[in-house]
Amino acid sequence: MLKKIIVLFSMIVLSALAWFANLTYPNENLVKLFYSFATITLIYSIFNISLEFVIDKNVKESRTRFSSRKATSIVSLLIILAVLIGIWIKDPQSLLVAYGLIGAGLAISLQDFFKNFVGGIMIITNKIYKIGDRIEINSKFGDVMDIGVMYTTLLEIKEWVGGDQATGRLTIIPNSTVLSNPVNNYTKDHNFIWDEITVPITYDSDWKTAHKNILELVAEETKQITEQANREILKLEEKYYLEKRPTEPAIFIKLTDNWISFNIRYISETRNRRILHNKLSHLILEMIEKNKKIKIASETIDIVGFPKK
Repeated sequence: MLKKIIVLFSMIVLSALAWFANLTYPNENLVKLFYSFATITLIYSIFNISLEFVIDKNVKESRTRFSSRKATSIVSLLIILAVLIGIWIKDPQSLLVAYGLIGAGLAISLQDFFKNFVGGIMIITNKIYKIGDRIEINSKFGDVMDIGVMYTTLLEIKEWVGGDQATGRLTIIPNSTVLSNPVNNYTKDHNFIWDEITVPITYDSDWKTAHKNILELVAEETKQITEQANREILKLEEKYYLEKRPTEPAIFIKLTDNWISFNIRYISETRNRRILHNKLSHLILEMIEKNKKIKIASETIDIVGFPKK
């Protein structure tokens, strides 16, 4: 701040010197010089001192504060340049060209700033996501912790951690990302997600009993979330075009070279997916252990002969 005050004081002194010089030796160029220094002094005091002081006092997020101060400095510089051109250049055609170049420079210099700002407005007004939502954007997954003017802060999930759980890192996403990338929202207007468990069963197992027991087990454990999902789907149908989808657990069978694959599909709460997946896996294993007619399969290799020596 001291440096800025020194610069401002220097501009005031130079303006005064130009004014006194014009009084002593009247000259058109001295008048232009006075107007130039006075313009720089005024704009510098408004943008680089007063406005930046307001930004530092009211904007808490350091990244947004830095971007706002940078944008303020660029705008003040371009305004000064535009006014100086107006003072020193009197040819209207040349003036129009100069202003066109300044406008192009302004658009290029502040494009990221404006894109982030517009993205922030879009996020809030269109309710693309809100604080607390779990989203995927630009291949980044996380829970929304903060939505700033310029950036969105996520508590990152996935990466090297499995099961949609947090890594502990904070991910900063520019708000402009929503303008050119799809956003997957896991919790917008509902709080459920489909999940699957794959269980391989040997061909000599009682697969019908396995199918029946596993389906009953999963249906019992997911009964509450399934009922909740049905209620939320009814609300979704009032807002979006949504065809009726089954929410009850189901098992899809696939025959492979080595085993019968049971693909168990069920509904889970979005943030409870890994916990429920783990619980169901334990219960299924316990059920299989108790039934001697059902066996978990593993990949095997049959040797049918040996080469002759």
